[in-house]
Amino acid sequence: MSYKLRTIRSFDRDVKRLAKHYHSLRDDLRLLAGQLLENPLQGADLGGGIRKIRLAITSKQSGKRGGARVIIHIELLTGMHEDTICFLALYDKSAQSSISDKIIRELLKEAGII
Repeated sequence: MSYKLRTIRSFDRDVKRLAKHYHSLRDDLRLLAGQLLENPLQGADLGGGIRKIRLAITSKQSGKRGGARVIIHIELLTGMHEDTICFLALYDKSAQSSISDKIIRELLKEAGII
């Protein structure tokens, strides 16, 4: 199955902000993107095609548990279209423990999914 990857503006801002503190973050995200293309059903299923993935930040040296969290949405299309994996949010687990349903809905609206 073929997937197309995309991000939204909020995710890009999150990456830019966190990459200032963790220099390996962009490489870690590239690695995650490659893994998602092979197996998009990683992480915890939050329902409605939304998944929360634990990401180890190499330069933070704390493993997946103390690393970051990536929120994605998997959009499965029928017919000739490619399925899409949309990166919605990225947050540092040490700074933010979780993300609310309200914020996830706002991110889905920003992505044009709902």
